Amino acid sequence: MTLQGWVPDIGPYLTLAEVIEHAFDYRGNVTVVRKDGSELVGYLSNRDGSAPEPFVQVIDEEGNDPVRIPYADIVNVLFTGKDPAEGNSWKAWLERKEREKAQHAPSA
Repeated sequence: MTLQGWVPDIGPYLTLAEVIEHAFDYRGNVTVVRKDGSELVGYLSNRDGSAPEPFVQVIDEEGNDPVRIPYADIVNVLFTGKDPAEGNSWKAWLERKEREKAQHAPSA
């Protein structure tokens, strides 16, 4: 399962902190949506939910130095970037090999 394309519904059953933890583990880029309406696309490289002012750090698409964004300024985190590991699971590999084997099997 991949988080690619996920638009979390933050509310009573899913907190921003939980979404941030998923985003930290995600291998693709995310879009951080701020309360002022601005968005930052990049890789969530760090977070500290237990800091006096909890924050995330995002390296933007251009690879600039990380931008620090307080949790209090974030509305949502969208999983907009491609997950580079998607389709690379053992099951996907095995299915692909079986298809290739069937394509190259001699006709009866």
